[in-house]
Amino acid sequence: MNLKHLIFRKSINHISKLSPKPASTISAAISTSLHLISGVQSSAYIKNPIPISPFIRCIHLTRETKLSYASVEANVVSSDSEDEDDGTTKEFLSRFVWIMRGKLSEVYTDCDKETINGMLLVIVEKVVEEMEKGGIQRMVGLKVAMPSQDFSEDLWKTVWEASNMVLEDMGKARKKERMKQFLQAEEVKEMCRFAGEVGIRGDLLRELRFKWAKEKMEENDFYESLQRFRSGKQEKGQNVLKEQAVAAEDTPAVASLPKRKGKIKYKIYGLDLSDPKWAEVADKIHEKEEMLWPLEPKPISGKCKLVMDKILSLKKEDDPSQLLAEWIQLLQPTRVDWITLLDKLEQQNPSIHLKVMELVLGEESFQTNVRDYTKLIDAYAKEDRVEDVERILRKMVENGIMPDSLTITVLVHMYSKVGNVARANDAFESLRNYGFQPDTKVYNSMMMAYINAGEPRQGEQLLREMETRDIKPSEEIYMALLRSYSRRGDAVGAGRIANSMQFAGFQHNLEYFALLVEAYGQAGDYDQARSNFDNMIKLGHKPDDKCTANMIAAYEKKNLLDKALNLLMELEKDGFEPGIETYTVLVDWLGRLQLVDETEKLLDKIAQLGEVPPLKVHVSLCDMYSRAKSEKKALQAVGVLEARKDELGPCEFERIITALCAGGFVQDAQRILQLMEAKGFAASEQVKFSLSASQVFSQKRPKT
Repeated sequence: MNLKHLIFRKSINHISKLSPKPASTISAAISTSLHLISGVQSSAYIKNPIPISPFIRCIHLTRETKLSYASVEANVVSSDSEDEDDGTTKEFLSRFVWIMRGKLSEVYTDCDKETINGMLLVIVEKVVEEMEKGGIQRMVGLKVAMPSQDFSEDLWKTVWEASNMVLEDMGKARKKERMKQFLQAEEVKEMCRFAGEVGIRGDLLRELRFKWAKEKMEENDFYESLQRFRSGKQEKGQNVLKEQAVAAEDTPAVASLPKRKGKIKYKIYGLDLSDPKWAEVADKIHEKEEMLWPLEPKPISGKCKLVMDKILSLKKEDDPSQLLAEWIQLLQPTRVDWITLLDKLEQQNPSIHLKVMELVLGEESFQTNVRDYTKLIDAYAKEDRVEDVERILRKMVENGIMPDSLTITVLVHMYSKVGNVARANDAFESLRNYGFQPDTKVYNSMMMAYINAGEPRQGEQLLREMETRDIKPSEEIYMALLRSYSRRGDAVGAGRIANSMQFAGFQHNLEYFALLVEAYGQAGDYDQARSNFDNMIKLGHKPDDKCTANMIAAYEKKNLLDKALNLLMELEKDGFEPGIETYTVLVDWLGRLQLVDETEKLLDKIAQLGEVPPLKVHVSLCDMYSRAKSEKKALQAVGVLEARKDELGPCEFERIITALCAGGFVQDAQRILQLMEAKGFAASEQVKFSLSASQVFSQKRPKT
C-alpha cells in the first residue's frame, strides 16, 4: 500500500509538468486498454507489467475511423455477482487510455513503460472516480477546463481535452453507424431503384443516396424529439414535485455516462480479442472502409489552380506532360485527385481527355489497375482507333498487368466492328481459354464479323453453340445469316436457318419470304421459290418489287418465260405495278433472247418511272446490241459502262468482253480488258481464248 502511494506521488510530480500539446492524428482506443487498467490493483503491476495486446496498435489508424461496438457484449463482473452491459463506458475509457498514452509518450520520451503505465493508472483512477460521482459529463461539457486538487492546471486541461476528443469521436462514430442504417432503409432503396430506372448512374446516384439517407435520419430524429418531449410532459403531469425540483436546478440536465461497476471485460461474439489474428482482421476492415468511404480530393487553390485551369483549356494538339508534371509537384496528388481531374477533363475538354488519361496511367500515385487500362481501351475502341488500342495493350503487358475477360470482350467487339476476323477470332478464343463463357453480345459481334467477311457457316456454328447453351439468339442474327446465305445462293444453308427460326417461334415477315425466294431462285430451284412466294401471299404479305424480281429471276434461269408472264398478269390483277427491279430482270432476260423491240419498250417504261437505270441494265444492253451487231447502240452502251467503270465487277467485265468479241468489236473488247486488268481483276482463260480467237478471225464491223 505504501508502494502504491509512492507511485502515486511520483506520478503526480511527473504528470504535473505535462503541457497540453494538440495531437495531430490521435488513434482511437481499443478494448484491451481497459483490461490493463482493471488488472492493476497493487504494486505487483509495477514488478510484472501486463503486456499490451497487439490489437491496440492496429484497430484504427485515424481519428475519423469508425469504432463500432454495437455488437460487443460487455460482461461486467460486479462484487454483488450482478452483470451489467456497459459498452458506452468501456468505449469511453478505452479511447481515453489510448489518447493519454500517446500524449504521455510524446512528453516523457525518457520514461520507461512501467512509469508510463503508472501515470496512466493514476489518471484513469481519477477519471473513473469522476465518472462514479457523475461529474465527468459536467467536466467535458464546459468550455474551459476546471482545476483539480489532485492534478495541476496543465494536466487537468489535457485530461479535459482528451475527454472532449473522445466524446466527439464517439458521437461521430454513432452518427456514422446510424447513417449506414438509414442507407439500407427501404424508402432510400426504393428511391435509388427509381433513380436507376430513369438513367441516373455513378457518382450522382451515390450523392443522391447519401442525401436521401441524411434527410431520412433528420426526419427520424425530429419525430424522436417530439416523442421525448411528449414523454417529458407526461412525467411532469404525474409528478409535480419532481418537476419543481428539476426546474429549481440552475444547470440544465445532460445525458451522463453510466457508472462503472466491477471489472470490465471485452468480448466480441464470445471471441477473445487477445489473439494476434484480430490485428490482421482490423487492418482488412480499415482497408474496406476506405473503399466504402473514399477520401475527398485535396482543396486546390493558388498556383495549383492556375495550372489546373491551363490543363483544362489545352487543345488537342498540345502536349500536357509539362503542365501535369508541374501540377504533380504542387499538389502531390493521390488517386482521388487524379480521378477528379480526369472527370473534369471528360466534361469540359473531351478532346484532350484520352491523351491525359494515357499519361496518368504511368503515374505511380494513380495506383493504376487493370480496370483503368480497360476503360482507356474501350474509349479508343469506340472510335475505331485500332493502333492506339494495340499500343495500350502492349504498354499494359509491359507494366505487368495482364488483360482480363472484360478487356478481351472489348477487343472482340472492336475487331468485329472493323472487320478483322482473324484478330476477333483470336480474342474470342482467348476468352474461352480464360474460362469465360461468352454472352449474347459477344456471340452477336463474332457472328456479324463472320457474316460481313462472307463466312456465314462459321457464324452458324456459333449460332448452334448458343442454342446448345440455351442462349436464345435474336431475330436480327437469324435474319443476318439468312440474308448472307441468300445472297450467296446457298439454298441449303438458308433452309436450315429458316427451320431454326420456325422452331424458335419467330413470326415470318415479308423479308423472310423474300430472302428464301432469292436463295432458291439463285440455286435454280424455282418450285421451292414459287412455293415460298405463294405462302407469303397466303399469310397476307403483298410481294414488293424486289421479291417479284427474284421470282422472275428464278424463272429466267430455267427460261420459263410463259410462267413468268403469267405470274406478272396475276399480280397486276391484284394491283401490283412492276418497278425498277422487275423491269431490270426482264430487260436482261429479253436481251439475252435478242428481243430488241420488246426490250426497248421496257426501257421506255423505266424512263416513265423517272428513275436512273441501274448498271445491270446497261450491261444487258451492251450484251444485246453487241450480239445483234448494232454498232452505234453497242458503242453507246460501252461508253456508258466506261464512265461507270468503278462500279463494274469481274463478272460484268467478262460479260462485256465476251459480248464485244461475239459481235466482232475486237478493239473495244481489248480496251475493256485493259480497264479490267487496271482495276486488278484477272480475266479467265475462257475470256482470253475468246479474245484471241476474235483477233485472228476478225472481220470488218457491220454497219447499221
